[in-house]
Amino acid sequence: MSLSQAGAEASPRGRIGQFFTAFGRAALDALYPPTCLACRAATGARGGLCPDCWRAMRFIERPFCDRLGTPFEQDLGEGLLSPQAIADPPAFRRARAVARFEDGPARRLVHRLKYSDRGDLAKPLGAWMARAGTDVLADVDAIVPVPLHPLRLWRRRFNQAAALAQAVAAASGRRFEPQWLVRVKSTRSQVGLSREQRAANMQGAFRAAPGAPLAGMRIVLVDDVVTSGATANAAARALLRAGAVDVDLLVFARVVSGA
Repeated sequence: MSLSQAGAEASPRGRIGQFFTAFGRAALDALYPPTCLACRAATGARGGLCPDCWRAMRFIERPFCDRLGTPFEQDLGEGLLSPQAIADPPAFRRARAVARFEDGPARRLVHRLKYSDRGDLAKPLGAWMARAGTDVLADVDAIVPVPLHPLRLWRRRFNQAAALAQAVAAASGRRFEPQWLVRVKSTRSQVGLSREQRAANMQGAFRAAPGAPLAGMRIVLVDDVVTSGATANAAARALLRAGAVDVDLLVFARVVSGA
């Protein structure tokens, strides 16, 4: 059979498949109309935000600090570092985030994913993260989530960082390795702690899993939110000690001073 004949036969089948896919989506929309991920208002398509929430989302776009990913007020050129990145450089090489974390859609999305059994949010949030982290994902060898301590995972039954990392890996076509990093210290909540207290609280919290092939690897570490960077720094140091050559950080939202 020639390629042209095969194409002629495949084309009608493809159109039939597209018809049934479209029909299924229409039926699903009729039974469960699409709603905004953040506020649940009606929307035109699934997996998105309503116009009000879209306008309220404070997306992080260039210009921003090349190291911390924090936005600049003025565009002074690419590759610039913020005073914080120069004075207190992080253990990871670069950080990227989708949006600022403050009152509004970004905070609601993170809290619903983390506390409200909304695991379905991981896929659209992970897709946004993959777009925001295009540069750090370009040459990555594996995507590793920030792990929970086993006791906390047992109580919560869900690690939002792992769900986001899996979604980022699927969207970017990269390797997902949730077992390479383990949490060996059950730390207290970071809420209400100073920057110094957060760093002390996270010291020694992580360790590379025995046998994890990290030597020479470029890793993207994934979490939902970065605040002071204490958790990300502790996790990055554990990966670097195990032989990783680079660790970048990719989160959905980050706290921006003065936001």
